[in-house]
Order: sequence, then C-alpha cells, then structure tokens
Amino acid sequence: MNSMSAIGMIAIGSLGAASFYVPFKKVKKWAWESYWLSQGVAAWLLAPWLFALFTVPEGTLLTILSEAPAQAKWLSILFGALWGIGGLTFGLSIRFLGIALGQSIALGFCAAFGTLIPPMVAGENLLGSTAGILMVVGVMVCILGITIIGYAGALKNKGLSDEERKAAVKEFALKKGLIIAFLAGLMSAAFSYGFEAGKPIDAVALSHGTNPLFQSNPTLIFILIGGFVTNFIYCFYLNVKNKTYRDYTSVSGSVFLNNIFFTFLAGLLWFLQFHFYGMGKSQLPDNIAAFGWSILMALNIAMSNIWGILLKEWKGANTKTMVVLIVGIAVLILSTFVVNLG
Repeated sequence: MNSMSAIGMIAIGSLGAASFYVPFKKVKKWAWESYWLSQGVAAWLLAPWLFALFTVPEGTLLTILSEAPAQAKWLSILFGALWGIGGLTFGLSIRFLGIALGQSIALGFCAAFGTLIPPMVAGENLLGSTAGILMVVGVMVCILGITIIGYAGALKNKGLSDEERKAAVKEFALKKGLIIAFLAGLMSAAFSYGFEAGKPIDAVALSHGTNPLFQSNPTLIFILIGGFVTNFIYCFYLNVKNKTYRDYTSVSGSVFLNNIFFTFLAGLLWFLQFHFYGMGKSQLPDNIAAFGWSILMALNIAMSNIWGILLKEWKGANTKTMVVLIVGIAVLILSTFVVNLG
C-alpha cells in the first residue's frame, strides 16, 4: 500500500469538493433551495449509481446490492440522512461566510469528529499504538491549521467595512455563519460513520471481483440515498414556503439548460470527493485508514481557501492577514503527510 498515492487520489477528490460551489455562480434566476436540490439530484442520485455501475464487474451491481447485509444498508442510509442535515447547514455556512471561511470552520469540526469517533466507538486505544498516536497528532495539526485560518478570517472581518464584507460575500453574517458551520461540521462527520457501517457492503463487492480501489462505490449509493432524502425534504419545504417551486418552470430554453448544466456540474464535482476518497482510503494501511478522513477534510479546506483567494473573497485584506492565511493553508497540507511518519 502506498500512502503517497493514496494522498494523491484524495487530493484529486478534494479539488472537486473545493470547486463544487463555483458553478453555482453561473446559475440564473433560481433561489438557493432550487439550485441546491438540482445539484443534489446529480450528486446524490445519478452519480452514485453511474459510478458504481461502471466500476464493479459487469452485471454484478444489483447482485451486490441484494446480497449486502440489510443492517449495513440501513445504517448507511441512516448516517447518510444525518449527514444530509450537515450538508444543508454546510451549504448555508458557505452562503453566510463565503467559500473560504465557511468551508474552513465546518470542515475543521468534521475532520476531528469524523476521524476520531469511529475508532473510539470500535474500542480502539488511540494512544496505545504508534498509528493511533499519529492519527491524534495529525488531527491536532489539522485543527491548528484550521485555527490559524479562522484567525485570518477574524483579521479580515475586523479590517473590512460592512460594505466591503458584502462585496466579497453578499449575505455575510459572521455570528449566524459560525453557529451554522459548527452544526455542519458535527453532522457532516456522519458521512465517515456511513463508510464504517458500509464495510460489509464493501466486502460483498470484493467477493464479486470488484477492484479494491472501487469497493466503496456501492456503499455510496446507500449513504447518499439518506442524504438526498433530508435535503429534498428541506428544499421542498423552502420551495413551498418561498414559492420558489416556480423556479423550475419560470425559465426556459438556454437559461434552463444553463442552470441544469451548471448545477449538475456542481453535483458531479461534489461527488468526486468521495469517489476518490474511497479509492485513496483503500490504499492506506488498515491501522491508519481512518486518518484518511482528516486528510480529505484538510485538503478540502486548503483548496477552498485557494479558491477564496482566486474569487477575491479575501480582497481588501492586509498583508498580515494574507500571511496568516497562507501559513494556515501550509499547516493543513502538512497535516496530511503525518500518515507517512509511520
């Protein structure tokens, strides 16, 4: 197993995750709940089935899904539904804090909870082995990087006028955004639990000749069914409440096609993070595979902040703030290589 190649695969997924919100800027005349639900159809319904269909041996997908233990399937759906709540609040955290700061805080909590809780629940003594200690150290370094980036965000916020904040992020609201980001991180960690619950499904996929790189793709079908359900309920509620259900029929022709294209592109980019995460995790040593979740979150944060710089969300920040931000990004990237110390 090659840890460096695993990190490389996870990094490709992180690039998709950090980029998925960018296509939304091209969506026209649709409310947030409308374009969020549209990308969800692509990310949580279409992509999981398509990727699973083309990455397991031909003609075996339905057999794998039927033979997988019912408990594993239902637990994966349950954790997916819990993650769905985190996914909703995650989108809102970006809406109120911007791509850079919103993803940094939400994914930071997600990294800590999603990495440490599964092995603790399994009864592992994380301080009783070198691999466990490295996992804890890696998470601590990751959280240090997140703290540094959060400090950069505070410096930026302090140095900008209300008008400048609104120019960078139209609906900027620091206190509301921080509360939502914490909830998003806490609930989003359930996705990691879904992967753990889905290990029996992975085993069935392997027994039918699936390449180990793609063993988690059938599990993603169940996790994301749960995620879609919670997101659909909330978005449909907002569609009715705000009368934005008209969005889907109020535009036509090129505008409708434009919106479908960019929301589906966003959904595909989002899904790629977990497709490549599953590939990368399969290449990590078993005794430290759980740290793969922290690697994913750290790289997501680093790349989202790079996007934030490119999209001028940090416009107006002084030199000190930008130096602190860059140091934070560097520390996050450094945390992903702790796995190689073993």
